[in-house]
Amino acid sequence: MTKLTMPIWNEQQGHQAVQTVWRQAKALLSAGHRLTLELRPEKRSDPQNRRMWAMLGEIAAQVDWYGQKLSAEDWKHILSASLSKQRVAPGLDGGFVVLGLSTSKMTKAEMSELQTLMEAFGAEKGVKFPAIGYDQ
Repeated sequence: MTKLTMPIWNEQQGHQAVQTVWRQAKALLSAGHRLTLELRPEKRSDPQNRRMWAMLGEIAAQVDWYGQKLSAEDWKHILSASLSKQRVAPGLDGGFVVLGLSTSKMTKAEMSELQTLMEAFGAEKGVKFPAIGYDQ
């Protein structure tokens, strides 16, 4: 049994998708399979993800943060935490751990908002971004 993913952008597609899903689900349920149905907003796109990492790389290369260079991964945590007002908790061995939203679970709109924040932060810190575009 394989996972079925169907992007839906309008009511007609939604109706067709429900019919398709029901045909496949009915056959599997009749054969004794148990299923899970998930309906969720569309997640970030691959081009958005590539653009995010390119931007994070530029920020990591060009910004000193309180006297130290941070990795692109570190910047991802800092900027996404700022976007979603994440909480922190003490770590098991000292330090702190950021709790909250993962960028891999962001919707397209949330990823766009994060990249807008990155652009504003970059402008404030004098980061030069090469022409980094993406298709939504």
